[in-house]
Amino acid sequence: MSNRASLVAVLTAFCVGLLMSLALRPATQETGGAGLDPSSRVRWRMPVAFSTNLPVLGENSTWLSEAVQAISEGQIRLEIFEPGELVSPLEIVDTVRNHKVPAGYTWLGYDQGKLPASTLFGAVPFGFEPVGFSTWWYEAGGRELAQEIYRPLGVEPILCGLIGPETAGWFRQPLESTEDLVGLKIRFAGLGGEVIQGLGASVTLLPGGEIFQALERGAIDATEFSLPVVDQQLGFDRVARYNYFPGWHQPFTAMHLVVNLESWQELSPGDQATLEVACTAAVTRNLARAEALQAPVLAQYERDGIQTETIPPAILEALRIETQRILDREAAKNADFARVLESQREFEREYDTWLQIAYPDRP
Repeated sequence: MSNRASLVAVLTAFCVGLLMSLALRPATQETGGAGLDPSSRVRWRMPVAFSTNLPVLGENSTWLSEAVQAISEGQIRLEIFEPGELVSPLEIVDTVRNHKVPAGYTWLGYDQGKLPASTLFGAVPFGFEPVGFSTWWYEAGGRELAQEIYRPLGVEPILCGLIGPETAGWFRQPLESTEDLVGLKIRFAGLGGEVIQGLGASVTLLPGGEIFQALERGAIDATEFSLPVVDQQLGFDRVARYNYFPGWHQPFTAMHLVVNLESWQELSPGDQATLEVACTAAVTRNLARAEALQAPVLAQYERDGIQTETIPPAILEALRIETQRILDREAAKNADFARVLESQREFEREYDTWLQIAYPDRP
């Protein structure tokens, strides 16, 4: 896949305005919290994996909730619960699956230990750029594969957020060779965590709200989490001065609205369309905002003396080789992982022929 940065302007967000102009048929059935609000046909509790005060990463769930309420003229309400209020961010899918809440907004990769294929829907090291992932999801079978895997578990997965590359991580000491990774205590998530662990690091998975304290008190030596604008708000630059790029482990990060399948099937077709169109608009808006906010943060880092570094080529190549080993290993162990990975690889090969000729190299 080409590493060119390409942000395709799409018209999906305008669908929200279009849908607002449609007359939604009144429903007589109350779903997922009946009686909580007599003015709403549907009112769902929705735990989220990321604090809504976080730019881009967290605020998108708030935008979604407000958009759904506006489109439905108050007939559908998604009531947000911050991370930890109802459930840990790492347990949202299970909570939805067990019908404890009707819906949640999360990163599917948190379920990698229980559902190996889940991480391929959330982020893939050295994988798609954001536009490539959204193209695979909407037009090349990604959504259908996710439905085939999640519906038997009682969950309807809807792509509902998308951002570009994260930072490769925050480190107290500079990276010079792969030897610097051996024994390094680092917070990492998803397949990227397995990759860096394969090169000798000691990996811990922590929710975003717990990372700063762990880094400050020395429980971990380094961390990755999200975009520069998010990491800045969490304060990582105050305790680790070396910020590395590129975000090899998550060139894209996808968030999903996960809905209990029974609750989903109880919705009218119009209400289902409301959620799907609002989520598609949220994907578009989320990616545009993510791309817009990073350069000013990097400029501020430069003024503050934060070292913005590029991973040495030898380390990056070692990470790439280990990534392919991990992906192939997981595919050999799990049939769902194998067919999702093959679908992504097949589409990448085809899509790359277009990328190689369509976009000019940046000077």
